[in-house]
Amino acid sequence: MSRKPKKGYFVKGQFVAEGSDLDLELKAELKGTSESSKTDLKREMDALQELGKELMSLRADLFKRLDLSEQLVEALAEARRITNFEGKRRQMQYVGKLMRKLDETQIEAINQALDEQRNGSAAEKMALHAAEQWRDRLIAEESALSIWLEHFPDTDIQQLRALIRQARKDLPQGHEARVQESTGQAQRKSRAYRELFQLVREQLGSTGQGGQDGGEAEDESHD
Repeated sequence: MSRKPKKGYFVKGQFVAEGSDLDLELKAELKGTSESSKTDLKREMDALQELGKELMSLRADLFKRLDLSEQLVEALAEARRITNFEGKRRQMQYVGKLMRKLDETQIEAINQALDEQRNGSAAEKMALHAAEQWRDRLIAEESALSIWLEHFPDTDIQQLRALIRQARKDLPQGHEARVQESTGQAQRKSRAYRELFQLVREQLGSTGQGGQDGGEAEDESHD
């Protein structure tokens, strides 16, 4: 089955496909580069340079996952080493040029990696939410401790009991019987409340029993 020939033309013996980068460049030359196209190009370059700056701060594990070209990796490493303002500016221009060679899939992968670094992965969010639920349940329900120990028998029982007892004492007065509703700033500042969360979170992480439903962990991010 014969392929449908591509539309295009020849320039100095070279075939130029319609819509290709070379086609656009040649047409721009014929028309004369407009101010708007210059502005668009500068905007694109600036955006890629900014993305390159963010890429320099990406965690090593997330960076390796991107599988970038050796040339770009070396250019970013050099940019990190340069301390001179003008030198860094020129290097970042070079980084921007290299990043223009990336396709949309690679750009999207970079943005996803940066988002994961800023906000955490879905699994991390679920684990945080599970730790929050267990912490609040241990404070609110007398029966929760025995249930916890059935699932996590290796927990330091004395430390856990002490943190639960202190977290209950730290609750705002008049709310002892309604612990689950007492999630205001006064409770968040409680040291025992925070340490109980950390103990639960570490135990969940060590056993691989993270959260079962999604959620947020806002109250720990503001301590």
